[in-house]
Amino acid sequence: MDQNTDNPSPTDENQPQQNTPQESQPAAEQPQTPPQPEQISPEQPPVFGLPQTTDVGGEPSKDAKMWGMFCHLSALAMFTSIPFANVIAPLILWLIKKDDFKFVDNQGKEALNFQISIAIYALACIPLFFIFIGFFLFVALGIFNLVMIVIASIEANKGNAYRYPLCIRLVK
Repeated sequence: MDQNTDNPSPTDENQPQQNTPQESQPAAEQPQTPPQPEQISPEQPPVFGLPQTTDVGGEPSKDAKMWGMFCHLSALAMFTSIPFANVIAPLILWLIKKDDFKFVDNQGKEALNFQISIAIYALACIPLFFIFIGFFLFVALGIFNLVMIVIASIEANKGNAYRYPLCIRLVK
């Protein structure tokens, strides 16, 4: 019995046919070429809406959490003898790592803004030293700053974007 190649047998129907994309699909439905790697970049900020506080894919990476925590903890440099070290240290860390992680960009700005606010509040306490209330406000401000740094560091290490209370947001 000879087989005719024009009429496929029932077993040939189950096998996929080797057609080119031009033969099997209309021109409008042809698959598009995949985007080039330079078109998709996880470091690019969103075009619209609020800035993302997490890295692409949801929760911040382990490194992003660690550097976010370091941005907050670097404000403890205020215990050195360097003036305004509590502002300079978060600024340096933020400038170094802001392009690597969106979470660090967000938390670095938050830590920097809070430390600038604390510096402004501390400068406002200086004239109050003459009426003896400045010392108490200065001590209370120092304790408040220390407690907020610890809380913000713990939250950043958990991957939560922390926002300080009483913070003047100068760096956007």
